[in-house]
Amino acid sequence: MDRKKTDFLVGLFVLAGSAALVFLAFRVANLGGVELGNALDVRARFDNVGGLKPRAPVKSAGVTVGRVKSISFDDGTYQAVVMISLDRRFQFPKDTSAKILTSGLLGEQYIGLEPGGEASMLVAGSTIGMTQSAVVLENLISQFLYSKAAEPSSAGSGKAAKP
Repeated sequence: MDRKKTDFLVGLFVLAGSAALVFLAFRVANLGGVELGNALDVRARFDNVGGLKPRAPVKSAGVTVGRVKSISFDDGTYQAVVMISLDRRFQFPKDTSAKILTSGLLGEQYIGLEPGGEASMLVAGSTIGMTQSAVVLENLISQFLYSKAAEPSSAGSGKAAKP
């Protein structure tokens, strides 16, 4: 009888651990969050979305105010079109700007909104006009290397060091 009780408790512990792992996996993948029931859908166009993914957070002043609904490609303008679902509790002016930012050095990407000063607010179907694309690490490294290669070399100045 004692053996059956121990086996039952071990099985219960393994089941609880498995449930916790599944819960954490959903949280990391942004799949376990609360769905925005009363959302305002707006769009933004970016030249480069980097590693932005659907369901990524949309933040303003560090507070999550929405989620990325979808990302598509416009073959007419050759830009990425990002559909954003904003919680209707948060109102943003029409001249709000959007940037693709990164949490930490190599963290997940999200959209940051900076409200403007216009009196009229975004409505469903609006397009955010001022956007800033994602910073691509490879582009920054190549710009740095090319700028260093373009600098004149100080080694070939012809002056010898005095002993």
